[in-house]
Amino acid sequence: MINIKYLLAIVFSSMFFFVSFQGIAQKVKIDGIIERAEALSHFKFLASDELKGRDPERPEIDIAAYYIANQFEKYGAIPLSSLNAYYQYVPFVASSPPTVGELKWKGSKFKHGEDLLVLGGNDLSGDFEMVVAGYGFEDDYADKNVKGKWVVVRVGAPNRLTPTELFKAGREKQALAKSKGAIGLIEMYNVPTTPWRMLVNYLNKSQLALDLDPNKHDDLPYLWMKDLKGEIIKSIASGKNEISIDIKGKKNRKIKGRNVVAVIEGTDPQLKDEYVMLSAHYDHLGITKPNAEGDSIYNGARDNAVGTAALIQAANYFGEHPPKRSILLCAWTAEEKGLLGSSYFADNPPLPLKDIVFNLNIDNGGYNDTSLVTIIGLGRSSVDHLISVAAEDYGLEAIADPSPEQGLYDRSDNVNFAKKGIPAPTFSLGFTAFDQEIGKYYHQVSDQVDNFDLDYAIKYWKTYILSAENIANNLEKPVWKSGDKYEEASNALYGIGN
Repeated sequence: MINIKYLLAIVFSSMFFFVSFQGIAQKVKIDGIIERAEALSHFKFLASDELKGRDPERPEIDIAAYYIANQFEKYGAIPLSSLNAYYQYVPFVASSPPTVGELKWKGSKFKHGEDLLVLGGNDLSGDFEMVVAGYGFEDDYADKNVKGKWVVVRVGAPNRLTPTELFKAGREKQALAKSKGAIGLIEMYNVPTTPWRMLVNYLNKSQLALDLDPNKHDDLPYLWMKDLKGEIIKSIASGKNEISIDIKGKKNRKIKGRNVVAVIEGTDPQLKDEYVMLSAHYDHLGITKPNAEGDSIYNGARDNAVGTAALIQAANYFGEHPPKRSILLCAWTAEEKGLLGSSYFADNPPLPLKDIVFNLNIDNGGYNDTSLVTIIGLGRSSVDHLISVAAEDYGLEAIADPSPEQGLYDRSDNVNFAKKGIPAPTFSLGFTAFDQEIGKYYHQVSDQVDNFDLDYAIKYWKTYILSAENIANNLEKPVWKSGDKYEEASNALYGIGN
């Protein structure tokens, strides 16, 4: 009689041996391709002083884009047929604060930088009528005549209250108000989760936004007004709806940004039509006033030259060893300006989004534990365990987000694809808390390659590549875990349940 327990033990031992052998074989291939000096050269160039902090509004950002595209081409990644070479051009409007920004209403004066923010549009002065239109979407304009008037609306929407969502909703409302004949748009700000003073400090400076109509001059004035208790908008709606506006010195200019996009075709006849998207933002904060040491450049080694370098290493490896699924390489611009590059791609995809089955984004603030990789969103999809396996193969441990209070999942480019339904975690350097060690470098001029653990960088890149390979070779299509808040969007995108 066959001993069932003995037989099962042999089977499981064989499976474990096979998985271990497979992991060892993959590591040998990765270690053979990713050569230390070459890998680090990409990292050092992207975080160099010469790129002036990779500000999307400065010309040096184009040098970074050109470099990334050249490396993709060098390693065998090819452009998408629907794009102009390796670039998806992204239309931006750069604006600076007005020299004068005042609004008078009902005997009160509101000033830019205090209880008013002039966010877009041209100079304008005069007396005008206002019309309240709910949240400012199509249904809110029913039976309302706003031609030649200012439209006053609530900021965001009930289910769109994160800073990124507020800005995106505002762009939609601005375009709609203009199409209705309005001459200006005011959003009344009353979101308790983001203090008004914080917004003033952030927004009362040069801003970059997606260009709503790149073929025309976007001249509709767009304001945010402090109304934390919602009393002003109620009063306007009840009849006191005349204002005096004086905006002078507002400057706007159009800029053409670039997402860098390339593809490596998969080897499986069926699975090659599915894409695993590997993404990272390559922009950073540019330059600032010199500190005590005279340093004024936000080099952004951790955020996110190390992530962009990972994409280049991935192109190098997968160019030699393509997996079953195709690999889509995406380097985003203007993440630091509000996830703009990835947002544009998600809304204007150069290939059907339903063909992208997974997004392994890579983004960072810093690290405080080199025995870890921290995966923002770990455990939310059916293939996340393959990331943990890859980490183990390189002697690391993959942990989930240790600082959920920071809202990191919604602060990186991955969220623009999660909203569309694509499973999308963010692969980050190892951290156990968003603590003082992280803060020492996060968005500081001190974030440089010369204080980065380069042995850890190599191990981090290789773990990322192995994670991507595991997912791209897995026969089962990735799905969200049941009950995830993006499961419904995913079902709609992929036609599940129809």
